[in-house]
Amino acid sequence: MATDTLKSKPGTSGAAGLRRLLLDNGALTALIVLVIALSALSGDFLTTDNLLNIGVQAAVTAILAFGVTFVIVAAGIDLSVGSVAALSATVLAWSATQAGIPVVLAVVLAVATGIVAGLVNGFLIAYGKLPPFIATLAMLSVGRGLALVISDGSPIPFPDSVSHLGDTLGGWLPVPVLVMVVMGLIAAVILGRTYIGRAMYAIGGNEEAARLSGLRVKKQKLVIYALSGLFAAAAGIVLASRLSSAQPQAADGYELDAIAAVVIGGASLAGGTGKASGTLIGALILAVLRNGLNLLSVSAFWQQVVIGVVIALAVLLDTLRRKAGATPVTSGGGGGRGRQAATYGLAAVVTVAIVGATSFLHGGTSASDKPKVGLSLSTLNNPFFVQIRTGAQAEAEKLGVDLTVTDAQNDASQQANQLQNFTSSSLDAIVLNPVDSAAASNSVAAANKAGMPVVAVDRGVEKGKVATLVASDNVAGGVLSARTMAEKLGGKGKIVILQGQAGTSAARERAAGFAKGLKEYPGIKVLAQQPADFDRTKGLDVMSNLLQAHPDVQGVIAANDEMALGAVKALGSKAGKSVPVIGFDGEADGIKAVEAGTMYASVAQQPRELGEIAVRNAVDAARGKKIDPAVKVPVKVVTSKNAADFN
Repeated sequence: MATDTLKSKPGTSGAAGLRRLLLDNGALTALIVLVIALSALSGDFLTTDNLLNIGVQAAVTAILAFGVTFVIVAAGIDLSVGSVAALSATVLAWSATQAGIPVVLAVVLAVATGIVAGLVNGFLIAYGKLPPFIATLAMLSVGRGLALVISDGSPIPFPDSVSHLGDTLGGWLPVPVLVMVVMGLIAAVILGRTYIGRAMYAIGGNEEAARLSGLRVKKQKLVIYALSGLFAAAAGIVLASRLSSAQPQAADGYELDAIAAVVIGGASLAGGTGKASGTLIGALILAVLRNGLNLLSVSAFWQQVVIGVVIALAVLLDTLRRKAGATPVTSGGGGGRGRQAATYGLAAVVTVAIVGATSFLHGGTSASDKPKVGLSLSTLNNPFFVQIRTGAQAEAEKLGVDLTVTDAQNDASQQANQLQNFTSSSLDAIVLNPVDSAAASNSVAAANKAGMPVVAVDRGVEKGKVATLVASDNVAGGVLSARTMAEKLGGKGKIVILQGQAGTSAARERAAGFAKGLKEYPGIKVLAQQPADFDRTKGLDVMSNLLQAHPDVQGVIAANDEMALGAVKALGSKAGKSVPVIGFDGEADGIKAVEAGTMYASVAQQPRELGEIAVRNAVDAARGKKIDPAVKVPVKVVTSKNAADFN
């Protein structure tokens, strides 16, 4: 295991001893190398604010990963921790606000939710004989679905008393970092000094031998998965506190980061090895990587490639270490702990010395006159937002602006991390396309405090001051879409609506516009409304399913062009002839479909223009120029009559 203290073979000295030290502490070595390299490459990396940012960004992943460590040490897997975290936070927020339950009891209920979810996983695995992969995959879906049901797909404001978990102590020490340290110490004690900890190693080493030795394996598994659920609940509360709201889609995919942190930290997926210290180092490596790649303006797509390579290298290093003959000590005596402490101390001294030397590389550099702007997009997995980026990059090149683009992948917490990185670096302004208007509020307030102007694009921010909002009106666009469909059908007809991703502000606003516009036409009957997540493939699948129940549908309204194009595929020859389809966004493929006649219309938002105007206003705001508090880019209905002009 990368961070375990290992029993050395006699006679190792000199180069061989150094080689063994590096192999035996692979994750720690990798973290040191990363810190030194990034300190040399970026003058913004080695600052107090940025290092604290890294700690905050590692906190949620680390807390989740501590719980997953218990499971992996016992040769299991838990894919449900991200969903359980979101569910627990949603239960807390709903209980304390809408149900009127006292906050203390709401917190207890949230923690109990995590424990119950873990117990269900453990029962299905231990007594139901389901493979851990299948049982926890089912809980992943159930937990996320319950979070959406409870919240009705919308964020719920978090109680102020609990939101302080996302604040700082003394104005500088982040509370999430303290929670991470406390949970890490609890995990270390459980693993190294308790009966259940020893049981985890025994089960992971050889489950049958553990059973034959008198260990009650089934009951121990219940406890192990319950602990994983408890840590997931704690992570969910910390995450929601940072965002000041419980997001039903929060922590989506975090289970993979948690597992990666455990593996990078040296645990074996075969079970029997793993430590809390290794898991913490694994989580820090992921946070340092993402932070450093943001600061170095590495493409959001390449960031995913780099992180995947790091995970693969971590497993390869573990394999090489084992082939080298090292024997892991999973829970040993005081001598082993003493050697490990000495190793960590030596690593800290070496790191400080080398980093101190590299700081001279940036000591004499002069600040560039070139304006620096950060652009945080909600996703780059959608042509509309790709067009915003394209327009922003074109304007940045025209104005001589150094533009850094990040992709939040529709994850409000990941966007919060990216905005923290922007705030702690030497940017002049930020352009923000929020994943969620409420969740971005704390990050915008932090940028305001740092004196960094923020320009919102496409979606507004509920709290926090933005220099201007460059956007089309999603509600007005929804109304326009509904009116266009009603007029096409002559005021009477049966339609279905494909909604956007549940929990996002764009989906809510466009749905509200559809509803408002259709109220004017009582002859239009909505047969069904289903989310297709702004995705073309899901649009195809959902529309195909709806056609089975409603073959008499006479029109389709989709909350974006991608879903509309999926619906066109499902409708086949009916599309554009007997069944008009209306999309939203005016992206290139949508306009082509309008020209071809398979889509009747698209409500176009002109995304390239949004990006251009946003960057231009960000530069003006950074230079202290007066700008309008809102810039509205008009939407228009694109049909076959004006599609060529629009292109």
